[in-house]
Amino acid sequence: MKAIFAQLRQHVLSASLVTILMVFAGADGVVQAADYVSVTKNGVNLRSGPGTQNEAIFQLPAGYPLLVLERKGTWIKVQDYEGDKGWIQQSLVSSTPSVIVRVREAKIRSGPSASASEVGKAAKDVILNRTGTQGVWVKVSHPNLAAGWVHKDLLWP
Repeated sequence: MKAIFAQLRQHVLSASLVTILMVFAGADGVVQAADYVSVTKNGVNLRSGPGTQNEAIFQLPAGYPLLVLERKGTWIKVQDYEGDKGWIQQSLVSSTPSVIVRVREAKIRSGPSASASEVGKAAKDVILNRTGTQGVWVKVSHPNLAAGWVHKDLLWP
């Protein structure tokens, strides 16, 4: 009897693991990377539903990064770094990578290291162009700030 319960327990654990893995996988069973987009111009409406008849919840600035949650026709359901969700027309976003400062202040460094000299600072909610990565460091640029490196924990995504 113990052997039967041991086999049943192993089967349940295996089934649970498969279920957990499928949660993180696409329909084909392959784990998908998160899909992010950036707003292409200033004043783009984030709407409560997929269509212009739906209420505009916010207006988003150019470069604002968003996580794609769902696609429905020419509309994309997205989420921002604060967890706000809404719908945006696909034609108003691009795959150009950008990040947003999610802490009060992020130091911009001359190289990908905490010991690299500080070349500038970016305040919370400043949108930066992501131009590269190296380990836990993100290379960024902005028209009004010095280009440099910021630790990924200070940015989203």
